[in-house]
Amino acid sequence: MPDQPTPEATTENTPPGEALSQKPSSGGVLSRRRLLGTAGATGLALGAAGGAAGYAAAPAADKAAPLTSLGADTVMFHGKHQPGITTALQARGHLVAFDLAAGAGRKEAAALLRRWSTTAQRLMAGEAAAQDDTDVARDAGPSSLTVTFGFGNSFFARTGLEKQRPVALDPLPDFSSDHLDKTRSNGDLWVQIGADDALVAFHALRTLQKDAGSAARVRWQMNGFNRSPGATAQPMTARNLMGQIDGTRNPKPTESDFDRRIFVPAAGDPAWMANGSYAVVRRIRMLLDDWEKLSVKAQEDVIGRKKSTGAPLTGGTETTAMNLDKTDADGNLVVPLNAHARITRPDQNGGAAMLRRPFSFHDGFDTDGVPDAGLLFVCWQADPLRGFVPVQRKLDRGDAMSTYIRHEASGLFAVPGGAAEGEYVGQRLLEG
Repeated sequence: MPDQPTPEATTENTPPGEALSQKPSSGGVLSRRRLLGTAGATGLALGAAGGAAGYAAAPAADKAAPLTSLGADTVMFHGKHQPGITTALQARGHLVAFDLAAGAGRKEAAALLRRWSTTAQRLMAGEAAAQDDTDVARDAGPSSLTVTFGFGNSFFARTGLEKQRPVALDPLPDFSSDHLDKTRSNGDLWVQIGADDALVAFHALRTLQKDAGSAARVRWQMNGFNRSPGATAQPMTARNLMGQIDGTRNPKPTESDFDRRIFVPAAGDPAWMANGSYAVVRRIRMLLDDWEKLSVKAQEDVIGRKKSTGAPLTGGTETTAMNLDKTDADGNLVVPLNAHARITRPDQNGGAAMLRRPFSFHDGFDTDGVPDAGLLFVCWQADPLRGFVPVQRKLDRGDAMSTYIRHEASGLFAVPGGAAEGEYVGQRLLEG
């Protein structure tokens, strides 16, 4: 888990850490969900009349209650980049990979991406699915829903588009820390779903799976979560399940070289990947029983940062530059040579940088009562061979954290630029 920070509460293309609330204007058109959003509440309030005095009266039938900012926040589907890359971390996430069905090819893939794009646009706007909506999210607003689509290495052979496969999509090298389950790795197509409401996120997952129809089948699915917006007194960098502030040094869109590091240039090769990015996905299990046996001091030495504040062990605040040469009274380096934060620094890896945007996961316990929990690591970069790979190779050679984590699944996906109005995601590839 490289020491790259996670974006804070922002909307798409807004710098991490600058919280914005995009609320619909009072004169805007309400979606079907919003219009129906108070129906259930009215019946509940009437039924409770004369009971507990703590229940608020329901609004009049002709005065729909406004959504809270959490429910009303909207991310645009169309744009230069796909949503879900620079969008703020959401409270709930689903990662799911699909394989094209036997006999399905380029034509079927194009029809599927057209359906998926239409559905994603509707759901992200807080509207119901075009057909056979399940009503799971009918009471909710958009809740910062994002849907992001990508193509795996195998997609290009399946669709006869081998000549359009990017060189950057070559399989990742093997790492000594890998214990990969191939059935939960890679895939023809990849979908990332995020939202600040669990039912909104599930609704999108279920709707897209139904939209796949006979064209594709689910290869694997992983479910994750983050801290809910507003759960802390002020916006702050997220913590992972080890209790560490995780993502202090993430590249920020305000930085002059952000686009160069994270996105394929508009004149990039291949042309259909213009303004796109490459997503590396890793299921990283945290060996929490072993980790939690360490003292706080030992944990801080593994990371190279204070657990309470995220500040470097060399002093200051979370954002203070780390002094890698500082020694203690005995002449020992304050930040150990194998500390995670030291190893993952861009200036220790030829400038390699990636935008980390993970979700935590907890999938129960094994037969020995050990938690199956950790990080759904997702990182974005213009070229994984210059972003993820050099950092992971260095971690592989001597990261103190490697004793307490295990990489169990992996994937690499080409995520094209955003769809313009009237386009679907991937259209320039599939119809070019």
